[in-house]
Amino acid sequence: MVHLIARDVTIAYPVIGLNKPEERVSSDGSGRGDVVARQKRSFILAVDNFNVDLRAGARLGIIGRNGSGKSTILRALAGIYTPTAGTVETQGQISSLLNVGLGTRAESTGRQNIYLRGYMRGLNKDQIAEVEQEIIDFSELGDFIDMPVRTYSSGMAMRLSFSIATTFSPEILLLDEWIGVGDRDFQEKARDRMKSLLEFSGITVLCSHNTRIIREACNRVIWLDKGRTMMDGAPEDVLAQYENARRIKRVSPKKLENKA
Repeated sequence: MVHLIARDVTIAYPVIGLNKPEERVSSDGSGRGDVVARQKRSFILAVDNFNVDLRAGARLGIIGRNGSGKSTILRALAGIYTPTAGTVETQGQISSLLNVGLGTRAESTGRQNIYLRGYMRGLNKDQIAEVEQEIIDFSELGDFIDMPVRTYSSGMAMRLSFSIATTFSPEILLLDEWIGVGDRDFQEKARDRMKSLLEFSGITVLCSHNTRIIREACNRVIWLDKGRTMMDGAPEDVLAQYENARRIKRVSPKKLENKA
């Protein structure tokens, strides 16, 4: 049975050089102080004690401002980041769309990348060939499909990645701000593709700060702020609290003084 479980996941990034160098007096009797370049290691807590238990049918939205830890926890769920503490347990094949280059070989053509990603999913050549043209047509790359990906614009590379990730029906689908793919017309296609895909993927986790997308696509929402879970529950309940908190923060103390 497909599942995705995170237990007490904490992720801390080491940062070197935040503290000033220390000064000490030399022991040779000269009385001169030697500046010691002693770099102390500090840590930035990106995710703090994150927990989730997802089973088949789960459509989880993770919402929060930039820097809240959304992308970090998504990469931990995908197995890209190793938690500093806690565990991530998965049962099922994961397909992720986290950034343009992830899982893509820049020196290979778009067509070769289709097969590469298919092989990574455990498919054979015939199975990939069955969906090859569908991927090419959806990505709208035309003749560029036989050009190296390094020659693509960022939008072209993202369209290819999105088309591949959403054509091979995944058991677990992880998406980071996917609606930013391509121009307006392609975004509409992407939104329709996602609605269809949600019916077939076992578990979907979507990170975004766009409340409309989260509201349309998800049946559960977690609100993150500074790496901590502020609220976890039904989309309407969580999004109402999140949007209210954003409205309050937009009202500056100066504006409040003027009103007084």
